[in-house]
Amino acid sequence: MQAMEAAKQLAQAIQDSPEYQEFARYKAEIDADSGIKGLVQEYHRMQTGLQMRMLSGQGMDGEENQRFQQLSMLLFADSRTSAFLMAEMRMQKLMADIFESLTRASGLDLPTPM
Repeated sequence: MQAMEAAKQLAQAIQDSPEYQEFARYKAEIDADSGIKGLVQEYHRMQTGLQMRMLSGQGMDGEENQRFQQLSMLLFADSRTSAFLMAEMRMQKLMADIFESLTRASGLDLPTPM
């Protein structure tokens, strides 16, 4: 079997997985509500910014960290956004595990994404 054919099969297996099915269902719900979708996008933007500052050795800005904590509490208090964010984390874990397995198989020394 060719590697690209196997990759296509892997992509289909990911889409058929319970993790993806759950993630896709919650994502569709979030995407249908522009207000909630905007809050989730802001959460992701702030989360990425905080992670980038930490990785670059900069301290966390107190005000922005406080805003991020408040937004996190708001999103995790709502059952829809909480379910979506948890499903998203499970998908990220699945993808990280797959990446790690492929990296090991390739013999390359690639860092595993966070």
